[in-house]
Amino acid sequence: MIFDRRRFRLFLAARAPLHTAVLVLPLLLGACAVGPDYRGAPAIDTGSGWTTATVDPGDSAGVEPALAQWWTTFGDPVLDRLVEAALKQNLDLRQAAARIAEVRALRDRAAGGYAPRIDAEVSVTRRRQSENGPLPIGVIPGIERDQTIREIGFDAAWEADLFGRTRRAVEAASARLEAAEAEADGLRTSVAAEVARTYLTLRGAQHELAVRQASLGILDQTLRLTQARIDAGDAPAGAIDSVQARRETVAASLPLIEARLRAASLGLGLLLGQLPESELALIDSPPPALSLLPMPVGERADLLRRRPDVRAAERRLAAASADIGVATAELFPHLGIGASGGFQSLETGNLFDAGSQTFALVPMLSWRIFDGGRVRAEIHASEARQQQAALAYESSVLAALGDAERALGTYYLDLDALRLQVTAVASSRRSHERAGLRYRAGDITLAELLAEEANLRDAEDAHARLQTAAAIDLVALFKALGGGWSPSRQSAAEQASAQR
Repeated sequence: MIFDRRRFRLFLAARAPLHTAVLVLPLLLGACAVGPDYRGAPAIDTGSGWTTATVDPGDSAGVEPALAQWWTTFGDPVLDRLVEAALKQNLDLRQAAARIAEVRALRDRAAGGYAPRIDAEVSVTRRRQSENGPLPIGVIPGIERDQTIREIGFDAAWEADLFGRTRRAVEAASARLEAAEAEADGLRTSVAAEVARTYLTLRGAQHELAVRQASLGILDQTLRLTQARIDAGDAPAGAIDSVQARRETVAASLPLIEARLRAASLGLGLLLGQLPESELALIDSPPPALSLLPMPVGERADLLRRRPDVRAAERRLAAASADIGVATAELFPHLGIGASGGFQSLETGNLFDAGSQTFALVPMLSWRIFDGGRVRAEIHASEARQQQAALAYESSVLAALGDAERALGTYYLDLDALRLQVTAVASSRRSHERAGLRYRAGDITLAELLAEEANLRDAEDAHARLQTAAAIDLVALFKALGGGWSPSRQSAAEQASAQR
């Protein structure tokens, strides 16, 4: 509804008494709200599908339950325990919960604008008046200079929401609450992903350490054998140098892997909101086997309702739109009603007598006639903030698509590399088994058998590192797809749409 302020002013001045206007205006204007009505986020083209050719979108209805608790797809009860504990105890998440409580209170404060304000007051005032002041106390019989005034009363005030200022303020506060909730969802996803990434790094380091230790044992045996050949005159003295160099290189890598193990376990303790050393026992626990398979990912457009950052950006846009209405309402009149009443007396005994009663009712109509353009400047600033929020929403959508595309491409290439490395490990194992048969048959020397075993350990080492990288990239993919989104919970945008 659009108002002509000049005609409105003439109506008040010429066609109706002030008290009539005071009574009629709330009825006429109570359902009106200035400013733009939010109709949802701008439509953004999300493309026709995933660019990674080998990706199977699958059924979205089947994808979303898996994404809700994606960490369980690894089939590791220890990881399940860690993630669930972090979601309950992580200090960042507890701060986010406190932030939501703060924003909810601010929303309730904005909604309080609909209700009247009532203040109660009880006072006893002892005062002395001047005999030489404007009131000639000294010559007026019956009025004492020293007085004690006892008063009990109340003050009440209520402002009619004529042009939707309170309504728009509540809309903005509600949208900001939903944005805070979406941001908390995003933080939960990030915490779960960081726990999984750290845990998988620890388990990968355990696999790598075991393979390197086995390789070191083989190289020690090869070193002893080579030294024996040199001592027997069957090999030149320089033959030991390459074996020694390789052995020391492997040995030097072990402390670095152990450092990664310790750092990962300490990091898990902090992520769980506990002392850093609380999960050190994981270093000595046996690592489980990992199974990594291709997964359905749903359609690209599904990201817009699953990704918490996109939902938060959409809610901030809704809040910015409502802020325009709050600023615009300052161009129009404010209608308020004030009331006060109570009892006032110089004596305690007659304080509650009918003659001690006081009462006042004050209808108030205020209108900012001239303010140097400050209101319109605030409106323009609100419109600019809305434009920024709209661009931020578009940027968040494109960033979400980019994250998902990168994560998909990386993970599926990881699977290709992992398949090739599995083949390499199988080939090295077969070659080592044949070498064992030949050694037992006397066809090859122990040095040749140890060389085949060293090749097998190298292949297993590469496989362990590739598998860890693929598992971590799968975590990144779950996060990029909006993992942690619950299909039973409406998105903030859907809730706002349902309310409209």
